[in-house]
Amino acid sequence: MSNHLIVLNKDEDTLSIVDMESKKVVQTVETSHNPHEIVVSKDAKKTYIACSLGNKLDVMDNDSFQIIKTIEHVDFKFPHGVELTNDGKKLYLASTFTSKIFLIDTETDEIENVFPTHQKHSHMISFSPDGKTVYVPNIGSDNVTEIDVESESVVNHFPVGKGPEGLAVHPNGKHIYVANQDEDTLFVIDRENYEVLFKRKIGACPVRLVFSPDGKYALTANRYSADISVILTEQKINGQVRPWEIKRIPVGIWAGGIVFRPDGKFAYVANNKTNDISIIDMETLKETERIEVGIHPDGIAYLSK
Repeated sequence: MSNHLIVLNKDEDTLSIVDMESKKVVQTVETSHNPHEIVVSKDAKKTYIACSLGNKLDVMDNDSFQIIKTIEHVDFKFPHGVELTNDGKKLYLASTFTSKIFLIDTETDEIENVFPTHQKHSHMISFSPDGKTVYVPNIGSDNVTEIDVESESVVNHFPVGKGPEGLAVHPNGKHIYVANQDEDTLFVIDRENYEVLFKRKIGACPVRLVFSPDGKYALTANRYSADISVILTEQKINGQVRPWEIKRIPVGIWAGGIVFRPDGKFAYVANNKTNDISIIDMETLKETERIEVGIHPDGIAYLSK
């Protein structure tokens, strides 16, 4: 089995293939303009790349590491967040400036459904662990759209903080974590009643949020403070159990995309303005080294095949 990081270099219209044994870039692939967000298919055969300023979705073959198809649509206006259904049969894509959601058949790579959120600047896609619900943070509306996967329809919107972008559902399925970039906060929300259970100040301009595979930690990439907030999701102290920021790990300038190794032992952070990837040891909670990539790396994915 081989293991690679796929890193999108926004400001040079390429992606870097990083071999995780040597920790070196082994191949650079040209993409459409401004590759931004990325997801690997469930069978690891393809990678989908949202090219935001190019208004395109590139499809890469993971054997040849070549772009094999480019998907376009008149309503692709800064296509951004991408994620797959649990069965891998459909790709959800959020187009920021049209605030529309696109559903793409991953067998044919054709768009099969489009619908609006009716909110402003719908930006990211995040599934619940059971795959039944999609959450879309709307940066311009300060809220989150809820989509029912079975009916492929919007069922709810609920308010959060200012400028929500990073969002993920805890692996236990009970809590939604939202990073609000315009007020430097983390909201922890009850999925059943949408009650905000906790509000936490974190680093400056948190733009991404991911959970470790076991749900022990949430990490946020804090763009303007050049660090990663480490949230212990169940800190036990003084008879209480609560989510708590236990550390900020300095990384490169403009921290962006984050991904975990599947076993959760390491996390990888794309540093937009130092053009490198920080490797975070999740046992010591320290940066161990950097990998040099292209110009303005952001979207990042881990590929095992």
